[in-house]
Formats: sequence, structure tokens, C-alpha cells
Amino acid sequence: MKAMVQHSYGQPEVIVPQEIPKPSPEKKEILIRVQAAVVGPSDCAFRKGDPRIIKLIYGFSRPKFAVGGCELAGEVESVGQEVKQIKPGDRVLGMSVKTFGAYAEYKCLPEDSPLVVIPDNLSFEEAVGICDGGATALTFLRDKAKLRKGQKVLINGASGAVGIYAVQLAKFYGAEVTGVCSASNLGLVRRAGADFVIDYSQEDFTKAGKAYDVVFDAVGKRSFSACTRVLTAKGIYLTTVPKLSIVIQMMWSSLFKGKRAFFATAGLMQNKANLEYLMELASNGTLNAMIDRRYPLEHLPDAHRYVETERKKGNVIIVVP
Repeated sequence: MKAMVQHSYGQPEVIVPQEIPKPSPEKKEILIRVQAAVVGPSDCAFRKGDPRIIKLIYGFSRPKFAVGGCELAGEVESVGQEVKQIKPGDRVLGMSVKTFGAYAEYKCLPEDSPLVVIPDNLSFEEAVGICDGGATALTFLRDKAKLRKGQKVLINGASGAVGIYAVQLAKFYGAEVTGVCSASNLGLVRRAGADFVIDYSQEDFTKAGKAYDVVFDAVGKRSFSACTRVLTAKGIYLTTVPKLSIVIQMMWSSLFKGKRAFFATAGLMQNKANLEYLMELASNGTLNAMIDRRYPLEHLPDAHRYVETERKKGNVIIVVP
């Protein structure tokens, strides 16, 4: 089968097409014919091995898993003899959080993985896009911040894959939402539901007079120390970027009853219930997919280059023909 592989860390050019053996499902696995996957900043980070913690976990000199990609959507081709709830022909959304492998024509996943059937009114691309940013946003806003109706939340990087779904989820939970993004994306963030928008090139939200119950830095550009001045007395700061500084700040702020800092390995915290919840919200129109660009599988390096411009809006989708 066709796959995009990398045998070293580096620039997008390290990802190359290669024929590899087609997998066969074991007794508790399903074989998925991949139709769509995604590329986001985390995929670029794994490709580069930066931050360094990635190399400590996934291989210091070379990637442990040659085929990247976590989120995928496709059609079930066959199932193992002990699979009970999924059948051939089902349209499914899944996450391969331990072994990656989405950038290929086929992928086997255990039935007990984060894996759900896609609602009939959603496409493969919509489902995998919503999973890409929505799962992370859900973990931070619902589980970490425990966002409540009437709270004020600011989302930095509101037009990105995580940010655009964070805006929609925050509005669903009844919060007042302020989105921070570039001038060209202000309209997009308003349409997603933001009550207020800030052009970061014209205004520094950390120096404004408004206070927020939650500041969610979906792009990891502003520090906890910079954001404390706009947090309420018991406000929460969230960031998606794993740095040593945020780990120290989490530990330090946990010792007090005031302002808190949080980081979460959201990808490793996903489960079937989360994906089912996101698909339900998408099916009833609460969440809408925001797809910026589509690339065929063999153009995966180009997708990485575009993501690294930091100008993407919503999702970048990989289409597997």
C-alpha cells in the first residue's frame, strides 16, 4: 500500500512516499481504508522532533513510528474475529494516539481505541477536521477549565484548528467569548460565534483592562506570567504547548487558591465518549467544520509547509484517494 514515511527528523522533505505492507487486522482490530487525515502544528512538531521531549518519548535519533498522523476517517474493510460493535462498510472516525500511522492507505486500530461511527450527515473530511481541533478544545475547556455559563473566556489563536472549535464549544457552554486572531480572520471568528474579536497586531490583550475567567492560549504564544494580569482572582490559564516553564507554573500555582495554569496532553486523554460527543454536536449543527485547505496524500510535505506558515484557518485535510 502507499504511505508517506519519514526515517529521520527534519524539514518537510524528510517525508517521502513509499510502498509498505498492507496490515491485516488481529482478532480485536479493525482494518480501515483511510479516506481523510489532518495536519496540524503537533504533526509538524513530531516531524521535527521539537520540543525535545518528543525525541525522549518517540525516539532520540530517529522516529519510532515512520508513518505519522493521528486522526483519521475512513471505511471499515474488514474486522477481526472478536470485534463486536464495528462491521465492514461502517464509516468510522478514529485516533491512533499510540502508534500514529494515519498517512497511509490503510490502518488497523483496536476496537477499544478512540473510534466511533460517523453520522450519516457528515463527510469523512468534516468528521476528521472536527476531531482534530475539537477534541483538544473539549479537553481544555470542559475538563480542565470546567467552563460554566456566564464566564468570560478569551481564546488566543481563535482562527486555528483548536481555536475555531474552542470558540464554538465555549459558546455552547454559555460563555462570553473573545477571540484573538489576525485582521484577515476576524470575520471568520465572529461567524464561529465570538462575542468580541481582537486583532493581535493592533491590540495586546494582556494590557487591556478586561478580566477573564479563562484565557486559553490555543497557539502557545503568550505566557502565564503575561496573562495573569487579565485573569480574574481565580482565573485559569490554559496552553497547548508543552514547555518546562508551564510545568513549573502548574506545580507552583497548584499550591495556592488563586490564579492557575494548566497544560494537558490532550491527545492521550481522548476516548470513545469524547468522539461520540463531538460527532453528536457536529451532527446537530452545534459544531461546524472549518476546512482551510485539502492536499492529496502524496503532497503531505506541502501541507506541512503551509501549516508552518502559521496562517492556516481551521483544518488542513489530507485526502487519501
